Order: sequence, then C-alpha cells, then structure tokens
Amino acid sequence: MAGPDFAERTKQLEATLTSIEQVLDVDAMRAEIAGLGEQVAAPDLWDDQAHAQRVTGRLSVLQAELERLVGLRSRLDDVQVLLELADEEDDAESFSEVETELDRLAKSIEALEVRTLLSGEYDERDAVLTIRSGAGGVDAADWAEMLMRMYLRWAERHKYPTEVYDTSYAEEAGIKSATFAIKA
Repeated sequence: MAGPDFAERTKQLEATLTSIEQVLDVDAMRAEIAGLGEQVAAPDLWDDQAHAQRVTGRLSVLQAELERLVGLRSRLDDVQVLLELADEEDDAESFSEVETELDRLAKSIEALEVRTLLSGEYDERDAVLTIRSGAGGVDAADWAEMLMRMYLRWAERHKYPTEVYDTSYAEEAGIKSATFAIKA
C-alpha cells in the first residue's frame, strides 16, 4: 500500500533526529545534568544565590531539552512499530494513523532542528533588522513595508516577541525605512 513512502519518511526523520542528537551531544548533556544535580544536592549551594540560580536554571533547561529529545525518539520508535504492523496486516486505518503521526512528528522535529540551529553563542541575543526602500519609488517603499510585515508575522507565529524601534513612512505608500528587533 503506502508503506514504502512512510518508510522513507521515517528514515529521513530518523536521520534528522540522529543528527540533532549528535549536535546537541546527548551523552555530554546527560553528564552535565548529573554534575549539576550533584551541585544542586550540595548543602552550601544557596550560600551564593546568583550562582545557585544559574546552576538550577541550567539544570532545568538541560532536563527539558533531554526530555524533549527522549520523547521524540520514543514517538519515532512507536511510529516505526506501527508502520511494521500496518505493513504486515495491510491495514488502511493503521496507515492513516502512521501518516498523521508522521506529520506531527515531522513538525516537532523540524521545530527542534530550527531551535538547534539557533543555539549558538550569539543566538540568544536579539536580531535587529533595518529595512530601507532605497531607490525605486512607491513600489520599493511598498515592498519594504511588505517585507517588514512578513518578518514581524513570522516572529509572531514562532512566538518571538518583537519591538519596532523606528519607522519612517513614505509619502504615498509603504515605508522609507524601519528598524525593529526580534527578541530572543
């Protein structure tokens, strides 16, 4: 039936998830969680509250990230088992369930992939964008405004807060320039 397509999608998701796990270095993450857990268990941790907050905050972030990875891996394994069962029984309902879960899983893994790509040293800072219409008259000014709206809506859909610092409107339509930030 539709098994081969699902098997290929499953392999692609498996490869993407494995790549993310390698980039995030799951073994090192587990070791860091264990080390931070020992620090949290120390009786003198709260003697320095700033340090304690950093340690507990980092521990919380790492645990959530690891849980997310383990959950995705578990869901992927479940889909693979369901796909095998659907292939054996040639069951249309099971194939439909596989397709639905593969779509959900693909969205989750894609979101994690984007978060992983945005996890570099400077990626927790705001992105400040300046758009200028330049030469081109009304069309350029209108395009600049559409571009600004596109970026602001993208940030809104991905739940990034934004702040518009400055907007200079053109005489007829659009903007001459705009500066705004997409907050981390």
